[in-house]
Amino acid sequence: MLPIFYQAHLQKYLSQSQLITLKLLVWLLQNQKQVKIERLAATLPLPIQQNSRRRHIQRFLSLKRLSVVLLWFPLIQQIISRQIGKGKQLIVALDKTQWKEKNILMVSAIYQKRALPIFWILLAKKGSSDRRRATNRLATCN
Repeated sequence: MLPIFYQAHLQKYLSQSQLITLKLLVWLLQNQKQVKIERLAATLPLPIQQNSRRRHIQRFLSLKRLSVVLLWFPLIQQIISRQIGKGKQLIVALDKTQWKEKNILMVSAIYQKRALPIFWILLAKKGSSDRRRATNRLATCN
């Protein structure tokens, strides 16, 4: 389910029960293919009531330990260094997309037709946005 180097990295920042919750959520997302907390809570294999499972998921996902910088950046760095040899081409893409009412600015690393999200930010403005302003916001976040 999770590669060994993911687990080794995550064990530094998450407790054993948090790591188990993360593994269960990844497993559920792979099976359910939906990112709805109600749906995940209904199928989460914990011996508690569904409402408690929903609150458990919400509390877990709001942990400060699940930050992009702390957890995701080092994993992306390891993936890139393991999978992409020196001298090979890596494309970095900057993309803005709208998902329902939300604008998302995303930076991805693309290698062999596979994209790895590196960073993302929700933009405050609805609808079309000025890319220069969005790019400046992204640059100030780092």
